[in-house]
Amino acid sequence: MTDAAAALEPGRQIQTLDELTEEQAIAVLDLIEDAARTDGTTAVSEQGRLQLRGGPREGIRHFLLTEGGRLSAYGQLEDTDPVEAPAAELVVHPALRGRGHGRAMGTALLAASGKRLRVWAHGGKSAARHLAQVLGLTLFRELRQLRRPLAGGDPLPEPVLPPGVTVRTFVPGADDKAWLAANAAAFAHHPEQGSLTQRDLDDRIAQPWFDPEGFFLAERDGELVGFHWTKVHAAEQLGEVYVVGVRPGAQGGGLGKALTAIGLRHLAARGLPTAMLYVDADNPAALAVYEALGFTTHEVDLMYRTES
Repeated sequence: MTDAAAALEPGRQIQTLDELTEEQAIAVLDLIEDAARTDGTTAVSEQGRLQLRGGPREGIRHFLLTEGGRLSAYGQLEDTDPVEAPAAELVVHPALRGRGHGRAMGTALLAASGKRLRVWAHGGKSAARHLAQVLGLTLFRELRQLRRPLAGGDPLPEPVLPPGVTVRTFVPGADDKAWLAANAAAFAHHPEQGSLTQRDLDDRIAQPWFDPEGFFLAERDGELVGFHWTKVHAAEQLGEVYVVGVRPGAQGGGLGKALTAIGLRHLAARGLPTAMLYVDADNPAALAVYEALGFTTHEVDLMYRTES
């Protein structure tokens, strides 16, 4: 642990921690939830929230900004990519904005990264765009959230599987290793997803939303060739195309589209009115597939980075 109080306003401190206590994790989650209610979107990703608990994690650091002893802002720095600059997320309590906390946190993250930094601005809010500009960051990536109705709109497509492919649901424990290998192969170009470990999988299986009946595996000749993992956001009554992956050797035959249709039909059968998913704006092939399935852009997440 280090303290970074230099150059801060009187009474404001930033602690840098390798792990959080349970009390600190709860306080951070409360701050994130308070901000989400105000902003309409969550400032810290699911992965970032999962990393608040469970002890230290390689490459993860937590930044707690307090003023007068009150938690006012939180930042997380993830330095696990061997090529890309460290990635950060940050959030300021909505009742304590306009006091320079965001700039102080951003400056601390920038310094800790060695001035090689990528920062997510979930929802693309104007305040986040302004902070990125103040910190000297430029727009690097656009992640789109797409949505489509599951009832009352265009009918859901019929899944048409390639010859020899069968689909079943995931069995925790028995399918972990095979799924992690298939996920790594399908997302070799996408380190955020492709680098998931057993610990990352266990984190998600332990969540209240996890349902193996909504986790579909496609097999051919005994090999796992594709998958569609769905997720239900119960409070929002929203179904998510959580992740769809197809091994490189099985791509191009319509398996991804069929798996997507299977998952959407599962979510519709759960009575959910709307489905959502995330896709990079610079992935025109995936965008075309999802738009053909009736998805349209709902909001965007933006990533900024230093020039160096």
